Amino acid sequence: MSVSIKIEHAIKRFGKKTIIPDLSLEIKKGEFFTLLGPSGCGKTTLLRMIAGFNTIEGGDFYFDDLRINNIPAFKRNIGMVFQNYAVFPHMTVEGNVGYGLKQRKIKNPEYDELVDQVLQDVHIEELKDRYPAQMSGGQQQRVALARAIVIQPNVLLMDEPLSNLDAKLRVEMRLAIKRIQKQKGITAIYVTHDQEEALAMSDRIAIMNFGVIQQVGTPIEVYSHPSNYFVATFIGHSNTFNGWIKIEKGKKYLELDAGHKIEINDLIDSVENEQTIKMVVRPNEIEFSDEGIKGIIFEKIFLGAEIRYTVKLESGQLIEIHKEIKDKMYEAGDEIFFGFDPSLANVFDAKTEKSLMARNESK
Repeated sequence: MSVSIKIEHAIKRFGKKTIIPDLSLEIKKGEFFTLLGPSGCGKTTLLRMIAGFNTIEGGDFYFDDLRINNIPAFKRNIGMVFQNYAVFPHMTVEGNVGYGLKQRKIKNPEYDELVDQVLQDVHIEELKDRYPAQMSGGQQQRVALARAIVIQPNVLLMDEPLSNLDAKLRVEMRLAIKRIQKQKGITAIYVTHDQEEALAMSDRIAIMNFGVIQQVGTPIEVYSHPSNYFVATFIGHSNTFNGWIKIEKGKKYLELDAGHKIEINDLIDSVENEQTIKMVVRPNEIEFSDEGIKGIIFEKIFLGAEIRYTVKLESGQLIEIHKEIKDKMYEAGDEIFFGFDPSLANVFDAKTEKSLMARNESK
């Protein structure tokens, strides 16, 4: 049975160093929720506080209405999947998966039924009698996942479980984890620094930096409507243009250092004339054109269905443009012009780095 999770004003310190200063968060029952951020931002620390592995210096943690601050880890009914698999090398797959059941005094026939079912769920039933040394990394990670969910936890916690796998296995395991989590209806919290992984798997994402949650939202919300400059440049590929706001006859414009002036309609009402800004535009949102911002193709990288161009502007700034293979191709040294739809751009105050987009006000 899954639970909702509520965290109110969490504080975590290691000695005199504060890792999480004041964090509040709510996770819905049955949700696949991801903590995303750069290394050292506090995401694993928060996960370990939820698990009961780290002390809590301040704040309250709840599973549904039950305050869990003083409940030991082994009584919280959580399943945990680690980065390094953490399977027991001296036990078979069956022994690893059934370990938690034996700790709970589960006997046959229920024991065999639960183990056999979860091995089928993660598609490793044929490996039941093998030892970890006889298996690939992906198979060992499936064992770790099976061991975590066979105990029917209220919460499934995963700390960068796919980072040691190669690219193809990561994609395969993403699908397996998401399918099983939804099938079982378990509340899952997933820690990663891999943006693509977070976007592909999550119902919602919390983006963290220096122990502070910068934004919580669906993958589409945090990608398309970032609340601040950090989120905009951390999620996905991005190009930054500096400039300022011009207000003329009631209309708002952006004048860019790159030598371009565009009208923009969805800025908040409180913006001021000459206010300095940073504008973020995704590489796939830029279009080649006959006029606009001038640049030279500096580098061209072929990636199968996509070509990634690095373009050098007259100022010396380098930007990226991503185009599908079916589009017109350019070569290094070609002079080009480009533009973009301002309704797709995100504009931030240069000093506070907060969003100036009216569409982001409620995010």
